[in-house]
Amino acid sequence: MARRIGTDDPWTTTGAQLVAWAGTQTWARETRRGRRTTFRAFWLYGIEAGLTTTNAALSLPRVKPAPPMPHPTPDTVFQVAMRRADERERLMLRLAADCGMRRGEIAVAHTDDVYEDMLGWTLIVHGKGGKRRPVPLTSGFAAVLRSQPHGYLFPGDDDGHLSPRWVGKLITRLLDGDWTIHSLRHRFAARAHRVNRDLAVVQDLLGHASPATTRIYVATDDSDRRRTIEAIAS
Repeated sequence: MARRIGTDDPWTTTGAQLVAWAGTQTWARETRRGRRTTFRAFWLYGIEAGLTTTNAALSLPRVKPAPPMPHPTPDTVFQVAMRRADERERLMLRLAADCGMRRGEIAVAHTDDVYEDMLGWTLIVHGKGGKRRPVPLTSGFAAVLRSQPHGYLFPGDDDGHLSPRWVGKLITRLLDGDWTIHSLRHRFAARAHRVNRDLAVVQDLLGHASPATTRIYVATDDSDRRRTIEAIAS
């Protein structure tokens, strides 16, 4: 970044220079938000390390998040993928579509993560930042997972399991169009929100730290908004 601005040294880059350079970039809104967060953290590191006394990134204006744009895989695309898939791939598809798991979470899923308590069967999902979250399972899907050989559900050469990249590649090539394994997570979120309108429940199931992130995955239904207005007016 400093070289592109022409200063060569980020610690001598001023806030005005950073703002002027960032303003010429053709980044999407979410990319711009991410870069702002990264720059602020980088200069904070510089201050803590004694490399500079000012955070030039504080000059960057706040970027509002984009309106929610859910991107759930259509049922028809999912069903076609299920028919194309082999047994291992069908299990990956179900973990993404029925449990809302990310590709990295699917890659490290283990038979020891399935357990039963007084309420039923649950899968412990190993999420980002080492966080773990429980996702309830139907008895039928729990039986499928418990029938797998003990160990990682998808053995491979990445510390004993498949790499997240390979999991994503396997699933994406089964899905027609521009749908990806992450759009299956959107599908899960949309279906979960349709059944339970409590956003906090969907947030917990997805493992999001903020409800604002969950809102990106679910869209409110026009009929719900209309019923709300009609109920208020009655």
